[in-house]
Amino acid sequence: MLRKLIQRSTHEAFCFLEPNLRPPFPLTIPSLEEYTNLNRAILYGILSEPYLAKVHIKHLHSIVTDGYGYFTSVLVKLVIESYGKLLESAKRQLVWVTHEMVNILAIGFDGLLVALLRQIVVNLFSSKWDSLLEDEPFVLTGALYVFLRLLADNCRVLNIPKIESLKKMEIDFCVRMLREKLSLCLRIGRDLLRLLQDLVHVPEFRTVWKDLLYNPSVFIYNTRTSSWYFSLRLTQEMESQLRFLLTYVKFGSQKRYQVWFANKFLAAPERNAVVIDITRFICCAHHPSNDIIQSDIIPRWAIIGCYLGPI
Repeated sequence: MLRKLIQRSTHEAFCFLEPNLRPPFPLTIPSLEEYTNLNRAILYGILSEPYLAKVHIKHLHSIVTDGYGYFTSVLVKLVIESYGKLLESAKRQLVWVTHEMVNILAIGFDGLLVALLRQIVVNLFSSKWDSLLEDEPFVLTGALYVFLRLLADNCRVLNIPKIESLKKMEIDFCVRMLREKLSLCLRIGRDLLRLLQDLVHVPEFRTVWKDLLYNPSVFIYNTRTSSWYFSLRLTQEMESQLRFLLTYVKFGSQKRYQVWFANKFLAAPERNAVVIDITRFICCAHHPSNDIIQSDIIPRWAIIGCYLGPI
């Protein structure tokens, strides 16, 4: 499975260079082509050989010449194109190597964090997310937005041990961020109040919500929430397919596209919660041009009605 998901050239690079991925490592300086192949081979080794991951990462440290920019770009491409199909062991290794990239401040690690963050569509959480997300202010507000939304769904589910542990981790992360980095969290804008209002019944959030609601000095109502936040609850593929529907598909011909989208992204019962985020995205983040509004392209209300209807 891993071989199919990562570009074949990556697997071929691993097979060709596998003898060079074991200590002692060659001391020669690789050419540009050798360097890119070695980066790909090391990544494949990290994901497919967890027991040798530390050896592979040390090897990467010893050869890197571009601030890890190429290695990070390959990681981002993998996350965007193939994360949902990776085996759990490979996903764990992906989070592990992301943590390594954050620790060394690799070029492009913020984009890697955002790409991973957008994969948390349902209840997917790792204890490693805490340390990953606290290291980059740009990602912090996005992480807070995503986990507050997840909590609104998780708090409706009671007495399921796995969900309870998820809720505790999410609550601890969000409360700590709101208390310690409130000025940064306020950059989310007025949608932060909407998120907290859904959690007002959770004791840990009640005080924070009241402070924001009744404190006129904050002026959070004047701060518009960037459309970037609304896209965070959708995977890159979901966003791409929705934008295709709303840009190219004509009204009256949309049924097969809508059915395909629902079967691919909304088939599992727990995915129904994502419909809320799809609606928010369509209303707040997708703004069709006047030409599209005046054309026979499917209007936004038709897409929203289609996916809200079955709920």
